This record gives sequence, C-alpha cells and structure tokens, in this order.
Amino acid sequence: MKLRIATFNVENLVSRNVYGPRRRPQTAPALAMFDFADPAMRAQAQASMAMTLEDDDRQATALAIAETGADILALQEVENIGVLAPFMKHYVHAVSDIRYGHLRLLSGNDPRGIDCAFAARRGLVADEHAIVATSYAQASFASLGVYDPALAHFGIGPDDRVFNRDCLEIAIDLGDRDLALFICHLKSMGYAADGRDQTRILRRAEACAIRAIVQARFGNGWRDANWIVLGDLNDHRFTIGRGGAIEPTLPSGIDPLFEDFAVDVTAGLPEIERWTLYHRDREGPEGVPVEHHVQLDHILISPALAAANPDPQPQIVRRGLGYATPLDPTHPDRSIAWLSTRADRYPRIGWLRPQASDHCPVAVSLTIPQTRRGNQAGSVPGPG
Repeated sequence: MKLRIATFNVENLVSRNVYGPRRRPQTAPALAMFDFADPAMRAQAQASMAMTLEDDDRQATALAIAETGADILALQEVENIGVLAPFMKHYVHAVSDIRYGHLRLLSGNDPRGIDCAFAARRGLVADEHAIVATSYAQASFASLGVYDPALAHFGIGPDDRVFNRDCLEIAIDLGDRDLALFICHLKSMGYAADGRDQTRILRRAEACAIRAIVQARFGNGWRDANWIVLGDLNDHRFTIGRGGAIEPTLPSGIDPLFEDFAVDVTAGLPEIERWTLYHRDREGPEGVPVEHHVQLDHILISPALAAANPDPQPQIVRRGLGYATPLDPTHPDRSIAWLSTRADRYPRIGWLRPQASDHCPVAVSLTIPQTRRGNQAGSVPGPG
C-alpha cells in the first residue's frame, strides 16, 4: 500500500478575530490609523477586517494543501474541529480533487488554543473506529523519564507537563498493516536574539519525550513498526544564509529524533532545497537585515519505513508564501522589483499578506509495509 502524507503548519486557523493576549497582528496596522470613540465599533471593525483577511489567506492555504495531493494531512495551529470541518468543506474541497474526512483534534496545552489536527482522504478506512487519536498533552517530564535538573531554572519541575503544545498520536488500522502518526508542534524559539539558545532545553525534552513515547508504544520492536513523527518541530540543524551559504546550527533541540532513531524523508535532498520557513531580521548588525531559510517542518519515518522507502521523493510546497520570501536563497537580488514579478505564487498572494502560511507543507509518498499482528502494542507511560 502506498500513501501520500503531508504535514503543514497552517498558521492560526481559528474562528476568533482576537486570540491570546493580543489582537491579530495583521489587523493592527490599519486599526492604528483610525480613531474609534466607541470600543464596540473598534471591535466590529476588527472582526470585519479579520474575516476579509482570513478569506484571502485561507484560499491560499487550501491551494497549498491541494498541491500536496496528500491522502493524510497532519496539521498544526488549528483551533478545533468546528473550524477545521468548514475550512475543508468550503476552501479545500473547492480546489482539491481529494475529499477529506476522518477529522481528529484533541485539545493541547497552547494558551492560544491552537492544536495539532489530523485529516485523511475519505474512504481511507471503512470504519471510523479504525482511527484512534491519543493526546499526550498531560504527560509529565517524570512520567516519560525526560526531566533535566537544568529545567528548574525555568521554574519547571518533574511533575510539570512536558509538551508546550502536544504530541498527538493517530493510530490507523489499515487491515493488514498498521500506521501510527505522532503529530507534533514543539516549543517556539521565540523572538529574542537568544531565544533559540534559551529554549533549546525545552525542545530537547520534548524530543526525548516523543522518542520515549514511540519506544514504549512499540516495545523492543519499535524499529520494525510503521510510525512517523511529523509536524512543526520549531528548531533547525542548519541555516541557509543570503547567497546560499550553509551554516550548521548544532546542537539543536531536536537532535534526539535524529540520533539512531528516525530518518528524515528530505535527507536525500541538498540542504539548500530543504527549507520550510524564511526569517528576516530587520534589526541586523549595522542596520543590514539578516535573513535565514530554515527547515522547521519534518516528516521523520521509522527504520522499517525507511527500509521500505529507500529513495523517497519529498515535495516542499512554497507557492503559498508571500512575495517577500525569496524562493531561491542563492539569487542575489532581493529588490521588490525582482521578487514581486516572479510568476511562482498562487493567484492573490501578496507581499506579506495574503499568504497560505508562514510555513511550507512537506509531502511524501510512502509504501506502508504489512505488519506482523500481535507485535504492535506496547505500554506507554501515563500522563503523571
């Protein structure tokens, strides 16, 4: 059996025009130019503006999903099923040849209420009970054996929750074979100059927790099982600078997932082709912006799946990014005149907005080998 699998951080697929401690950042610039004597009028204006901007963004998001041609979607930053279902119906199904169902989403720990979600091609399984979702949002550092005493510096104890958002397991019974997905959205690097260094220990604990969950789930046969760790891992192992210069960025918080554990389906690509997010720091040294193309989004497959798929052909969909993102890191021209005239984006894509997301979907077609029944289930530690 061959399945096409994709992961995509869809960037705040939510029903609210306000979330968390602040309003949507894309509405703030326009609202800042107007006076509202009545706070209710301001709220109504913001809601109207958010809906208009959302429609533009979501048409592009749907096009990116359609381009992956995926049977299975692992999504990050989705508020709830009540948002995901109409998005699929009214946006994705309007442009895609694939109809999605079998939706799964369980609440995680993100304070903004953005969670990991799952969708699959209708008819992938005949019985909805063949797809089981399990959240590890409540799992503690201690219960998974990943507590590092250095975490005390952050006020974190052994009994605290290890996942900043979640690790969502989707177990799929495909009849003569099983497949387990571990959909993840790890701790953000933040926006401070030293944010990555300061938060690395948290992502490393999450990565160790994912590894512990997989190994406990499948026991001694974890290498022979069909499992995939995928999602927005929020850390990189190298960066691509202006002109295409490759700079290693080890150690990385996600190293435990690469060290004698899983295989990245993009490993066969040149490093310069693996990036999934573009970051431009306008406050670089001497006023010169610093830019980086990085790979934050991954599909990591088990040794068994790697053996069955020795030459995966991954696809990274970038046509939904705003025109401000240079799709070719090696090209020297960063002028508006050059970037804005590239015929390499979807219709209605803008300079910064509208765009499909700030992340790129990653997709790959994988042969899923038959599994030996009776050797798949293990005992995963409880939430603690």
